[in-house]
Amino acid sequence: MRLRLPEERPATPPAGFKLAHPVISHDGTRTGFAGVSLGGALPYGFVDEARCVYGRRHRCPALRCDCGFYCLHTFEQALALVCASEYRRAVLLEVAVLGAYIRFERGMRYERQRVRVARVGACACGRRPCAFADAGWGRTGWRVLTAACAECAARRGRTAFASWTAVSFAEFVRCGGGALRIVPGGEPEAGEEERGPAEARSVPELAAEASLMQARLDWLQRQLARFTGGGKVS
Repeated sequence: MRLRLPEERPATPPAGFKLAHPVISHDGTRTGFAGVSLGGALPYGFVDEARCVYGRRHRCPALRCDCGFYCLHTFEQALALVCASEYRRAVLLEVAVLGAYIRFERGMRYERQRVRVARVGACACGRRPCAFADAGWGRTGWRVLTAACAECAARRGRTAFASWTAVSFAEFVRCGGGALRIVPGGEPEAGEEERGPAEARSVPELAAEASLMQARLDWLQRQLARFTGGGKVS
């Protein structure tokens, strides 16, 4: 006897919550997220369609496969996962579930999604972050990022900017090509007002982006000196 699951036709897309790592492409032109489990091998954009991680050509989510996007039903369920040591630097995403989906007791497996909100934890120093910096690891073609305050982002940018791995929140949203609200956590710096959407830049964020632009210029000058046979660039 074949099991037939009940169909749902909601008036609005269901919402879900999940953990992920922010990522940037090796050339610094695209941003997105990578899952914290099996799906981490296939980074996805702000609006994307699931692909089978086993390379099969069926449509996700297939009943006889465990492919597709995954999410939990509630914010509290996703927040509890952040307690695990391996997920401490992940971001908490709020997504809109699109297309076909299969509902389980704790969450859903589904075909397409739109990432609407990314909740970012504090910088490693405890201050409120305003940028993403190189986390020191990644996937093929993608580098994983971690939250950083203005000072820490500028310092990491000067040492790793040749890899295009330090970006402000606003630049991360622009490179992702879609509407995304980033909610930073941690202690605000002196004089910093409550943050709004990522597109609304604060003074610390502008300072971080200026430092990153200076690091980019320094790197370009060094490369130019190498190609032209010039001496040491001051």
